[in-house]
Amino acid sequence: MDALSQDPASILALASAVLSLIAVVLTIALTVRQNSLLRRYRSLLTGNAGQDLETLLLAQDASLQSTQREVARLVQQFEQLAAAARLHVQRTAIVRFNAFPDTGSDLSFAIALLDANNNGVVLSSLYSRSESRIYAKPIQNGKSTYALSDEERDALARAMGQAA
Repeated sequence: MDALSQDPASILALASAVLSLIAVVLTIALTVRQNSLLRRYRSLLTGNAGQDLETLLLAQDASLQSTQREVARLVQQFEQLAAAARLHVQRTAIVRFNAFPDTGSDLSFAIALLDANNNGVVLSSLYSRSESRIYAKPIQNGKSTYALSDEERDALARAMGQAA
């Protein structure tokens, strides 16, 4: 061993062998690691039909733009429907009453049918033993150009959410 430790060439050869062995081990470890990363990279870049990442991203972008156009169309349609819905009958109230003392029950009524803008109609039915009459009075902005009975005013106020 003394001869080996004395000879610089032997020491240099032994150090070179150890360093070469370490380099080979590191190269094998790095190659294994690189192959693992390469497999993961290829699986990421490959789509269902073997498409690359660029093709997948372009398809995804086209799908996103199509979805955005559809959402914009649906928002516009919703706004149109919401505007139209304001014109539909939404607020109603009915008041039953006894119009004539000889009938003996609440067979007469006043009903208010209004949209969101308090436009609509008040219908009144007056029942008696010998006949029944129905009256319709237009309502604009919660008011009528015709005189309203107490019961019609009550139905109108209830439909508008106001206390009679």
